[in-house]
Amino acid sequence: MAPLGSIETKRKINDMMDIEKIKTILPHRYPFLLVDRILEIDPGKRILGIKNVTSNEPFFEGHFPGNPVMPGVLILEALAQVSCVLVLDDLNLPGCISLFTGADGVAFRRKVVPGDQLKLEGVVERIRFPFGKVKVTATVDGELAAEAVIKFMILKPEAAKPA
Repeated sequence: MAPLGSIETKRKINDMMDIEKIKTILPHRYPFLLVDRILEIDPGKRILGIKNVTSNEPFFEGHFPGNPVMPGVLILEALAQVSCVLVLDDLNLPGCISLFTGADGVAFRRKVVPGDQLKLEGVVERIRFPFGKVKVTATVDGELAAEAVIKFMILKPEAAKPA
């Protein structure tokens, strides 16, 4: 990793990742790819991504029809995915996947509905390969929607293949 303040680090912090770049890091695909764009990434430290919540999401059809609310577990999954992008991109481990192993301090503070844009922020608490913890928050229009500490394990490609 480049030293803080170097040209490489400054460039990386300002790089945005579109959905195609995200798909090279995460194995998820529709309807389970829940990160639309990465706005900022400070390698090994912090990430800011977005999830645009639309009325076309398949889960709205059955989750409170007539009064759609994004399920909290999917907000938590979006936060886990943005955390994985932060860690897997920084470690540069091609083919590795990150498995969600737990979450501490999960709290949902406001409902998320179609038309909202979730800002997903993650700050690394600890990475000790192959385990890690990232403190995450999801906000809508500056208002806290959810928070947690995500725990995960990174699997190398040979360990990730089914038997």
